[in-house]
Amino acid sequence: MNFSFIEKYYKFFLNGTYTTLILSLLTVVFGVLGGLILSLMKTSNNKILKGIATAYIEFIRGTPLLIQLYIVYYGVQGIPMFTAGIIAMSINSSAYIAEIIRAGIGAVDKGQMEAARSLGMPIGLTYKEIIIPQALKNILPALGNEFIVLIKESAIVSVIGIHDLMYNTDTVRGITFIAFEPLIVAAFIYFVLTFTLSKGMGSLERRMKVSD
Repeated sequence: MNFSFIEKYYKFFLNGTYTTLILSLLTVVFGVLGGLILSLMKTSNNKILKGIATAYIEFIRGTPLLIQLYIVYYGVQGIPMFTAGIIAMSINSSAYIAEIIRAGIGAVDKGQMEAARSLGMPIGLTYKEIIIPQALKNILPALGNEFIVLIKESAIVSVIGIHDLMYNTDTVRGITFIAFEPLIVAAFIYFVLTFTLSKGMGSLERRMKVSD
């Protein structure tokens, strides 16, 4: 095993890790926003909105992320690589998060909505102040898992040239002609990221249970 390259090329791994984290963080933010909108559309009584949300979710979940990434990158002329990566991953993530949020909303007791409506609260305010906060508590573990998945799946953006952890790892492999060991380093970094996030989400979940 030869890890002598780390001393000279460690910055490649650090910069790649930073890019991976930023990409994943922005994706989960936009994914949650998009997923929330889609879940509200799908649970609404408006058949048109419900149909659009259902079709979107089924199509995105039924096609590979790689194809979606290529469609965004090559379909929108002149778009920066990093922006294309965020858009494609956010589009993909929002479809999955929408189903997570929809399940969380469905788990909230229907009596909460009925009680709020009987007091004259508008539907929008009811969702904002009562339904969604309770739903978010229910789906926090699932959202944490989605973030972990995003960190791992973000490696796919290296195919369009984004200098994430996987791209920089391949760069080190090409420079040093060491094929195996850089992959071990990258795998270890991915593990540290996902393990730390998993433990952090577990701690946050326990605190929220105590607060209840």
